[in-house]
Amino acid sequence: MRRLIAGLTAVLVMLVPQSVPAQASAPVEPAAEQVLTWTAGDSVTAYTTAPTQAVAGPTTIVFENSEATGNTTDMSHTLTFDRSTPGYNHDADVNLLAYPDDGSNGRQTLEVTLTPGKYRYFCAIPGHGTMVGEFTVSDGGDDTTPPTVTAAVSGPQNPDGHYLGQATVTVTAQDAGSGVASVEYELDDTGFKPYTAPVVVSAVGDHSVQYRATDNDGNVSPSGSVGFRVVDPPEDTTPPTVTAAVSGEQDANGNYLDSARVTVAATDADSGVKTVEYQLDGGAWTPYTAPVVVNTPGMHMLHYRAADNAGNVSPEGMAHFTVVEQDSTPPVVTAAVSGTQDADGNYVGQASVTVTATDTGSGVASVEYQLDGGAWTAYTVPVDVATNGAHTVAYRATDAAGNVSAVGNVTFEVVPSGGDSTPPTVSGWLTGNQNARWEFVDRATLNATAGDAGGVRSIEYALDEGAWTAYTAPVVIATAGAHTVKVRATDNAGNVSTELSGTFSIVKTAAKRLHAVRQSLL
Repeated sequence: MRRLIAGLTAVLVMLVPQSVPAQASAPVEPAAEQVLTWTAGDSVTAYTTAPTQAVAGPTTIVFENSEATGNTTDMSHTLTFDRSTPGYNHDADVNLLAYPDDGSNGRQTLEVTLTPGKYRYFCAIPGHGTMVGEFTVSDGGDDTTPPTVTAAVSGPQNPDGHYLGQATVTVTAQDAGSGVASVEYELDDTGFKPYTAPVVVSAVGDHSVQYRATDNDGNVSPSGSVGFRVVDPPEDTTPPTVTAAVSGEQDANGNYLDSARVTVAATDADSGVKTVEYQLDGGAWTPYTAPVVVNTPGMHMLHYRAADNAGNVSPEGMAHFTVVEQDSTPPVVTAAVSGTQDADGNYVGQASVTVTATDTGSGVASVEYQLDGGAWTAYTVPVDVATNGAHTVAYRATDAAGNVSAVGNVTFEVVPSGGDSTPPTVSGWLTGNQNARWEFVDRATLNATAGDAGGVRSIEYALDEGAWTAYTAPVVIATAGAHTVKVRATDNAGNVSTELSGTFSIVKTAAKRLHAVRQSLL
């Protein structure tokens, strides 16, 4: 396999012009004050490390692709500077091929002079096309102020301020001039190294971390130092405390619409929390790193637990919840009337109205009905109507998502069980003060009454050319002039009486002697 890779490398050497020989007798040591280093490994998608800033001037380019930088397969890579794409500097001819067995132990160097601007680099080997990046070169400017750099130590501490089990050192650098080019740290006088992430120190004992930063104009900050002690944590037999909270938009039944978000939190006052895990619906235990979003409709159970640095594991907790799809469709609701009917389709003695509602989304939450324009009432059992006469039952339903159906209606008529074909009797009369010509002065009051063995459903009146109007109490008429009034009644079987009709006049004067009279309608 290594021979095959070496053969491929040889072909690539012929296809790709080299700035330095692919095989060198010894690494070339940097000769310029500024050194920019790229490293590569087994990946064909990205360089392992690469600079982002530099200063104009003589520069040593170092490209290392060795076992030390993560290359375990003798993979070949190049570091090639783009010399054709608009928008980038094209004055540095860099095309270095490196691999662990290239005779230079995978480390190649080249001296160039960089100018202010931006350079683009990439790997020229086919199949490595995503290994690409860019860095910016500043002109050095007039920045003579070094960066400001600080360090902070964090971690669980005992009452003496010593760190239990481990300490984490975070270094922060700022530069208001040319910007920070690099940050370095040194642990316990072992030599400065590039700082790329917080430094975790777990060895028991006293420690010292030195740190410094360099800006893009080459100014180096004074070295800072922070000291601390790491001690063994005390014996811990108490497991962590772990809780979970479910959040999201809910419907009236407490179901989560479309998705639910479960947040798990764990604390441990002794050795500290080491791991948090969760298990969804009986699946595998999974490390918890961020809130768990569940968007599959249905009932769900999420178990959770935590372990501390002493190995204590908390009891399992449980969070139960249901996810439903967002529902914008109202329920389907129908009604049916049942009972004994006569030849005309009227219900004899009583009618029963049954309302049925269905909802395939969030489910039916409530059903209501309204009898003859009355108040809306919760529907729980069929509605029995035994009052003789015509009736209307309106109905509607609401689902758990709050969607309300359109109002439906059924109409029907209930008649006495013995049959009734006799219309009611009705009478009507006018009262008020009248003058000598029997004219009503200022106003007249219409009075009406009706009777029927099977019960009176309604009394109505019509004034002049107006519509028939329900009579429920004496009606005061105060408009001056001649008038015609009609009265009729309807019983519970739907029989309508003969209309009564009469005429009268109203005048707006009280000059003549008035008489309190009752004038019956003809």
